[in-house]
Amino acid sequence: MKTIYIMLSKSDTMVSKMISALSECEYTHASIAFEKDLSPMYSFARKGNMPLPAGLRLEYADKGYYSEHGDIPCAVYELIVDDKAYYSAQKLVAEMIKQIDSYNYNVIGLLLCKLNISAYDREHHFFCSEFVGNILARSNALKLPKPPSLMRPNDYTNIPELSLCFRGKMEELARYCEEIRSGEMVYGA
Repeated sequence: MKTIYIMLSKSDTMVSKMISALSECEYTHASIAFEKDLSPMYSFARKGNMPLPAGLRLEYADKGYYSEHGDIPCAVYELIVDDKAYYSAQKLVAEMIKQIDSYNYNVIGLLLCKLNISAYDREHHFFCSEFVGNILARSNALKLPKPPSLMRPNDYTNIPELSLCFRGKMEELARYCEEIRSGEMVYGA
């Protein structure tokens, strides 16, 4: 058995504030990881300082945007899966990373999600929680309660197969991840 990790967060960016105001959700961003230290996490997010362009990104709890915004609330959930689902999910992400520049943020899908309209499949276009759901569904790691295009970050908090293993601020998560890498501590234990 293997573990897939889902990290949820709520940043203070303009897009996050807009999503939060429209959805009244605790979390506005979702990422997926395959290592206990969450290095790296994969998601769809901004590529620079502006909301667009955005696309497939590698994220780190202790580098880049998150290291500069340690007060961001976050939570990490773990999903125990069989080896086949784990390696299938990993392979799907690895194949996407090989073509990272061909993936874009699904702005239309995000708007349709807000309206609860299941989006048509736009090749190479995802928003963060849709991407996570797509990987979980396509790898048979998890049967989602609704189509990936309707999954919102907060939806992952209500899936019984996911177990909360961390809740706090990003700076605390970065410390936990560093402790895991150094072998000093195991969160969720």
